[in-house]
Amino acid sequence: MRKYWQALIAFALVILLNVIASPSVHSQEDTTTGDKIDGFPVLLADETLFVIQANVGSFSSEERAQTITNRIQRVAEDESIDLNLLRLAEQDVTTSIFIDKKILVTLTEADAKAAQISRTELANEHLAKIQDSLQTYRQERSAKYLIRAIIYSVIATVLLILVQFILNKIFPRIYSLLDSWRESRIPSIRIQNVELVRSSLLTVVLKRLVKLIHWSVILFVLYLYFPFVFSFFPWTKALGKNLFSYLFAAFEQVFQGFINYLPNLFVIAVIILFTYYIIRFVKLIFGELQRGEIAFPGFYQEWAAPTYKLSFFLILALAVVIAFPYLPGSGSPAFQGVSLFLGLLLSLGSTAAVANIVGGVILIYTRAFEVGDRVQIGDAVGDIVAKTLLVTRLRTPKNMVITMPNSTVLSSNVVNFSATVRDPETPPLILHTTITLGYDVPWRKVHQVLTDAAIATEHILSDPAPFILQTSLDDFYVSYELNAYTNRPLIMSNIYSQLHQHLQDKCNEADIEILSPHYSALRDGHQITIPANYLPNDYNAPGFRMAPPDKPDNS
Repeated sequence: MRKYWQALIAFALVILLNVIASPSVHSQEDTTTGDKIDGFPVLLADETLFVIQANVGSFSSEERAQTITNRIQRVAEDESIDLNLLRLAEQDVTTSIFIDKKILVTLTEADAKAAQISRTELANEHLAKIQDSLQTYRQERSAKYLIRAIIYSVIATVLLILVQFILNKIFPRIYSLLDSWRESRIPSIRIQNVELVRSSLLTVVLKRLVKLIHWSVILFVLYLYFPFVFSFFPWTKALGKNLFSYLFAAFEQVFQGFINYLPNLFVIAVIILFTYYIIRFVKLIFGELQRGEIAFPGFYQEWAAPTYKLSFFLILALAVVIAFPYLPGSGSPAFQGVSLFLGLLLSLGSTAAVANIVGGVILIYTRAFEVGDRVQIGDAVGDIVAKTLLVTRLRTPKNMVITMPNSTVLSSNVVNFSATVRDPETPPLILHTTITLGYDVPWRKVHQVLTDAAIATEHILSDPAPFILQTSLDDFYVSYELNAYTNRPLIMSNIYSQLHQHLQDKCNEADIEILSPHYSALRDGHQITIPANYLPNDYNAPGFRMAPPDKPDNS
C-alpha cells in the first residue's frame, strides 16, 4: 500500500509540473501555430475559435490573429461587460464585430474570399463562435461550476480509492492461489528425466508477471483519473484533453499498426506453418533412417540423429531469414544497427566456438568414435561418455572425466580400440606385450609358453589364435612380442594384468627365467631365481667349481 501511494504521489507531481508549465508552453505555441497559407488561429482558453488568413494593410494575418485574441481575452476576463452587447456593423468594404463600442474583429473581402463564403456569413459565424466561447469561458469560472467540479473530483477520488481497494483484495488472492498451485497445477517443466525449470521458479515468474499486470492496471487507472479530474476545471481542461488525446492516439496507433501489420503477420504464419511441417517430414525420414527402415548407400544409421539436428537448425535459420523482413521494425535503422552490432559481437567472440562446432561435425561424419568406445586421444586413454558439437568427454580407467574441445580432438591422433568390435567383418582387437629372454632359452619353447599364457587369460580368444613375433635380437636378450585377440576392449587393462600374471606363471612352470636386459649372475653356488614351489623336491643349489689356473709357458 505504501508503494502504491508513493507511485501515486510521483505520478501526481509529474502531472502538476505539466500543469504549471502548460500556460507558458501554450503561450509560446499559440503565437507560432499556423502559417501564411492555412492562417493563424484566434484562441480563447487554448481553444481555436477561427483562423485569420488575409492581411489588412500593413498588418499581417499573424498580427491580426494575435490582436483579436488579446481583445477577446480581455472581454472574457472583464465580467462587467455584457455579452448581449455583441453585434455586427456593416460598412462598405468591411464588417466589424462590436461589444460595448469596442471592436473585436474587422473582416474584409479578403477574409471572405479566403473562407470562400460571403463576408456577412463569415461575420455571423465568427459572432456566434465568439459569443458561445465567451459564455462558456465565464460559466466554467463561476463559483457554481467550480463547486460542482470539486464535487466531481471528490467522487472520482473516492472511486479511485475504491478501485485500488478492490485491486488490493484481488491480486493478493491471486498470489496466494499461485503459491498453493506450486507442484500441483504448476508442475516443473521437464524433458524426460531432465528438469529444465523448477516449479518454484516457474511460480515466481508467474507471480512477477501478475505483479506487472497489477502495476500496469494501477498506472492505467491513474492515467484515466488525472485527465478526468483535470477536465472538470477550466485551467487544466486543455491539459486533460491533451492527456486523453495522447492515450487515444496511442491506442489508435497501436490498433492501426496492428491492422497494417496483418498482411505481414499472415506471411509469417504461413512461413511458420510450412517450416513446422517440413521439420516434421524431415524428422520422420531421419527417424526411419535411424531405425534402419530406410537405408541409403554410404549413409550410416548413427548419422541420422546428428544430421536431423543440423537439418533442423538449417531449416529454422532459413525460415528466420525469410521471415526477417516481415518482422515489426525490421526496416528501422535502430533495429538494423542492433542486428549489425550483435552480429559483430558474435563474429568476434565465437571464433573458437565455431571451430569447435566445425570439428564436432567433422568428427560425426568421419565416424572416428561413438559414445562408449575405448579410445586414446593424444596421451589420454578412456571411454567416450559424451560427444557434443563443442566438446568431447572421456572417462579414464581411473574414473577421471577429461573434457576436450572438438578442435583439439580433430588435430590429435585418435586411436579407437572399440571400432573393430562394432564391425563384425573386421578382425578383433589385438593386445600385445613384449617380454625379453636370454639366448639360452630355445625360441620354440618360448613361443609355446607365451601361447599357453595367452590362452589361459580370460577374454583372450583362442580363434583367431595368439601369435608371437620376435621383434629384435639384442646384445643380451631376444625380444618376443605376444599378440592375442580380444573382443572386450573396455576391460583391456584387466586383460593385460591377467596376461602378465599368466606369463610369469607359465615361464616359471617351464623353468624359464625372466631376466632384466643387463641381468648378470654367478650361476655356480647361487640359488636359481625360479620360485621354490616350481623346483623339484631334490633340488640342491650347486657349489662353485674351482679350476686351477693355466700353467705358464716356460718356453
